[in-house]
This record gives sequence, structure tokens and C-alpha cells, in this order.
Amino acid sequence: MSDYEWIVILDGETEISRELVGGKAKSIADMKSLGLQVPPAFAITTRACLAYQDSGEMPPGLEDEVDRAMIWLEREMGRTFGSGEKRLLLSVRSGAAISMPGMMDTVLNLGINDDGEASLAAETGMADFAADTHRRFIELYASIVLKQSIETEGGGNPAGWREQLASYGTPLPETGREQLSGAIRAVFDSWNTRRAKRYRKHNNIPDDMGTAVTVQAMIFGNLDERSGTGVLFSRNPLTGDKAPYGEYLPRAQGEDVVSGKFTPLPLEVMREREPEAHAQLLAASEKLEVTHGDVQDIEFTVQSGKLYLLQSRSAKRAPMAALRFAVDMVEEGRIDVPTALSRVTAEQAAAMLLPRLAASATDIEPLARGEGACPGAASGVLVADSDEAERRAAAGEAVILVRKTTSPDDVHGMIASRGLVTEQGGATSHAAVVSRALGRPCVVGAGDGLVARAGEHVTIDGETGVVFAGELATEIPSERDDPVLCKVLEWLPDSIMARIQSPDDATADGALDVDPLLADGDEGWADALTGQKAVKGQGLSNPDVVRAALAAGVETFHVATILPVALAIYAAQ
Repeated sequence: MSDYEWIVILDGETEISRELVGGKAKSIADMKSLGLQVPPAFAITTRACLAYQDSGEMPPGLEDEVDRAMIWLEREMGRTFGSGEKRLLLSVRSGAAISMPGMMDTVLNLGINDDGEASLAAETGMADFAADTHRRFIELYASIVLKQSIETEGGGNPAGWREQLASYGTPLPETGREQLSGAIRAVFDSWNTRRAKRYRKHNNIPDDMGTAVTVQAMIFGNLDERSGTGVLFSRNPLTGDKAPYGEYLPRAQGEDVVSGKFTPLPLEVMREREPEAHAQLLAASEKLEVTHGDVQDIEFTVQSGKLYLLQSRSAKRAPMAALRFAVDMVEEGRIDVPTALSRVTAEQAAAMLLPRLAASATDIEPLARGEGACPGAASGVLVADSDEAERRAAAGEAVILVRKTTSPDDVHGMIASRGLVTEQGGATSHAAVVSRALGRPCVVGAGDGLVARAGEHVTIDGETGVVFAGELATEIPSERDDPVLCKVLEWLPDSIMARIQSPDDATADGALDVDPLLADGDEGWADALTGQKAVKGQGLSNPDVVRAALAAGVETFHVATILPVALAIYAAQ
């Protein structure tokens, strides 16, 4: 497909770079190359996005290339886009080289209109399915592309919803091709939204990478009783257990699982309903984990009993799972020690050693009970607005963000909070996935009523999934009593371990105590480290403080907890 300047056909036949097509498109091409069942797709490259950012216009020739790529997609599916008895509908997704919240959400069922609904109803014999597909598209396109919120579930019809959008000055494009152009432009625009910029800044992601656009043929998990959608992890991303872990939502579509609006069912339900598709899914999971040498997060859809894989990527993981994955995969011979050490961070080790609820707390009746999404205990005041959470945390208050369910718009509040609770959603919802990436204790699906308790102080346990009233006693784990942490310590070179001394060592008396510097709140605290040879203090449990000390030339660290400091030194070297 070398005759394309701005587009890459994702046929799995040629090697492509993640930087060019983004992580989502790269995973499609990789799965195709392994012979797995994936709906056909093409990617509009990050180069096109950057050209758009420079000029504010679609790059010259891009629209013609999209038309040619659509002809290829029609041939692959045996369907036609925008006309005909067998309609081709599309999924349009953003996809940067580094996965990040804040980018444009996925638009599903793109290409449908009144004629398309009639064709879909005639082909399937299910007028209700066709109408629901049309309704879903209008709601998604209005919200994601047109930035208008309309309520489509309480009745109404497409003509009325289009009229409503037109009255807002944001008419819904009638033709599929116009819809597609609008969605592509919206993906490009999402690269520079406030929430995307904030996430990149927090995670040190460059601003000049751009995002690709993945255009893929639709598969319908909401078609019939033998259809559904779900997410599978090749190993448990919460605990690190080797068993596959996932959730399944029968007769559902796309974002229903990850949105948090619906509480999905255990993957066992899929095995009972569609044993052949379930077996194929587990086989694909093993193949992908072996191929990539890492635990995989797989999105899939089942249409009338047939399995389709939509995306596979390295799984985001809770701190405990990250260290267990590393140790287990070394012992299994799948990765070597340097690779394992590259996958564990000082932050994850520090999170493993954070306070946990004391045993006495198990006898207290919880205020609410949900599902643990990221381990750890945290106390604070419930705050129901992300902007308010950010403000109050910046003022030094301990905050627990509580939401009905989260979206990328809440990322800044999640970053600022000590922990997170949602009333709805499961372990693969947005709240759960992002909390694991941030290392924040999280409870999801805790039921209605918690948002109304904003202003009350609570303690959450992200391991057991419970919420307690008030502030409860906690205890600090010992790294020497944990076999996984001990194994990682054994991997680290002697030269690094020699730089870490006990705070009770006689030489600690001459070390600079970082705690008073940090307590002063002076932004210039890092400057005081310059010229110091040794440091001590509880503040060294924060890997950012350790990194600042390393940058200032500090040689010795007097700390009671070794592993987070050792990993920070290892990463710096």
C-alpha cells in the first residue's frame, strides 16, 4: 500500500511503527499478522495529524486517500458504505503512540442514516436493532464530534434529534462520508484539548507526537442473544494472579463495558453462553502474551457466536500486579531480569508499601461496598466535582473523589485525589483503568448514594472494595516479609544497594533531613539538595524527591524502606 501518503492499510502484511499509526492501529496490524480474527481497518497517520495542526486544514490529498481506503474496506467486508442493501458501518477511534486518557472517545455505527437503518432492518429482520444502532450513533456523534448533549433514550426519533442538533447550530451530517470527515477532524482536534494536554504534562509525554485515526468496520455485539462485548486480561491486573481475568456484557456494544454506565458480568458468563468463542479468546490471549512478552489487555466483540478481537495492548496494572508479573515472568523464562526491572517503578514499589487498613477495621460495618479496582487505603473528604477536588487538594486537603462514573474529563481530579470511588462501573471501567495507572486506591460500583454524601470524611480500601465512614487506623507493610518485593531487591546490583543505609546508622546524623524542606512548601526545596552527599527523612518515600536528590548529586540515602529508593536509583542509571 505504498501509494498512500497519509494512510496505512492495516492488513498485517508489512511492519509498521507505533509512532506512525498509534498503539490501537499497531495492535490491529499485529493481531492480523498472527492470523487472529480482526475486523478490517486502516489508519490515518500521526503525520497527517501534525500537518493538520500546522495548517488547521486537512492535508492535501487526504480526502482522496480516504475514499480509496474506503473502497478497500468495502471489498474486505462485502458491504457498501452509504448505500446498498448490505451497509458498511464504521468505528472511528483516536490512537496515539502512547495510550492516554483525554483523547477523543470512539464513535460507533458511523455511516448510518434513515436509509441505512431501513437497510439494516431488512437485512437482519430486526427493526429494533436497526433503530437502536441509529440512536446510538446519533447520541455518540452529537456528544463526541458536535459537542452537544442530547437525550435519545427517553423516546423520540432520528428526525427529531437531527432537528434538535440543527437548532443548536450543529447540524448532523446526513451522508456517511460527511460524518467520517467530521469524525476525523474531531480526532485531530482532540490532540490539543485541555484534558489531553494536562495528561501529557503529568506523564511527561511530548506534545509533538500527534494522534492517528483508526477507521474500522463495525462488528455488532448488540445484534442478538449470541452477541456481546468484553475485556480480557491475560492475567489479573489487580492481584497479579496468573489466571485470565475479564468481564463480559451480553448483547452490548463497544463502550458499554468501559464507560462504567453498566455493570458487566464475570467472564465465566461468556464461557457458559458461547464456549467456542470463549475458548478461542483464551487461546488468542495466550498467543498474544507470548508474542509480546507482557500481560495483555484485550478488547473483543462476539457477533452471533463469532469472536472478533478489536485491540490488544500491554495491560495497565495495579502496583502489586506489576511486581508479581515481573517476578513470575522471569521465573517462567518469558523475560530476563533487566526487562523485568524496566517494567517496575519506584512509584509501584512505594504504593505496595503504603499504609493499609489495620486488621481491626475488618470488624467495622462499611458505609458502602463495591469492587476493589486498585489496592491501597486512603482517607479524606468526599468531593463530587473534579475541578473542586483539584482546588482543594492544591490547598493541602486530603480528598477522595466520588463520581457516578468517570470520563476523561475527570482525569485532573483523579490525579489530585488520594483515592477514588464510583457508584457505577466494574473493574475495566474508565475509573478503574486510570486509577491503576495513577496508583490511586479505587472502589468502583459502590452503589447509589455516595455522591450525595459529598463533604463527609471516609476511608476507602481499594483491595476489598469497601468504603468506611470516618478515618480508620492503618498499618505499614514490611518489604522484608513480602517474597515478591524481596525477589526484586535480590535483582538489584550491589553498587545500588550500597548507596542505601539505615536511618539508625551513625552516619545518618550528618545527613540532610528533607522533611522540613518539604513541610515548608517552598518550591525551591530541591535547590537545597545541591552539594549534599547524604539525605534522610520520610519524604524519601516519594520517588520524585529521590530523583531530585539524585539530580543534585546526593550519594547516600538513609531510609527504612529500601526498594522504592533502589528502583529510582536503578532507573536513573
